[in-house]
Amino acid sequence: MTDAVIQAPGLPAAAVEAFAAALLAQETRRRAGAARLYRVVDDDASRRVIAALAGFWKCDATLVRPDLRCADFRVLAMDMDSTAITVEGIDELARMAGKGPAVAAITAAAMRGEITDYSDSLRRRVALLAGADAALLERVRRERVRLSPGARDLVAAAHGLGWRTLLVSGGFDAIAAPVGAELGVDAVVANRLVVVDGRLTGEVVGPEENEGAIIDGPAKARALQRLCGALEPPAHARAAVAVGDGANDIAMMTIAGLSVAYRAKPAVQQHASCALDHAPLDAILDLFADRW
Repeated sequence: MTDAVIQAPGLPAAAVEAFAAALLAQETRRRAGAARLYRVVDDDASRRVIAALAGFWKCDATLVRPDLRCADFRVLAMDMDSTAITVEGIDELARMAGKGPAVAAITAAAMRGEITDYSDSLRRRVALLAGADAALLERVRRERVRLSPGARDLVAAAHGLGWRTLLVSGGFDAIAAPVGAELGVDAVVANRLVVVDGRLTGEVVGPEENEGAIIDGPAKARALQRLCGALEPPAHARAAVAVGDGANDIAMMTIAGLSVAYRAKPAVQQHASCALDHAPLDAILDLFADRW
């Protein structure tokens, strides 16, 4: 037996009742935007019912272990672009630089996993920005970057639980550092655009902790492992919650104890413990039994 968590903004009571009846839940608890159904059967039939009802009611629904507890976790790691924030930073920068369609096409292919070498795809996109005014980075941050719903509350809750928090991005530190400061995360890891005489050179480099190599999927996993290993006492990556939306998040999601695909592509959802297509980021907390 397992539990089912149903989530969506304004989740109607009728939806909860439909899930409870179809899954023969032995107990149901509700709160705004979420419900937890206790002791339901975990089999193929239940999963088909959950998928069908979730589609009908336009909500998130997932089976979760009844013993999943916040107390067993110590780290929260989040991707930035289209996860902690609502946009892809490089796409917004490209639009301002007049290179939007060309860069967006490469970004979309990379996020779908059609371009498997993230570092190569990033270099190809950044090369298109050569000569752009570096001041556009600040404009993007000020005019386009917005935190995703629930991001701030998720980080605050994580700190309240004693977790360490990491923002790890294949994007750029000129955006990631301010976003990390706004969220209050403990560590930020991201790439850096090379600037000479106030202009982008079309080059990108990784951070020192990654020996200058670009932050790609494996590097995100290593950043998560480094943070876990630096804890006192050190922790395994299984003590981490990892959240992402793109193909370059799969490596860190795979090693984490709980992985959440946020507004993610289908290929990414296949590698995740659960997916949030409707609920805000802080709905992750509803997955834990000790939050009820």
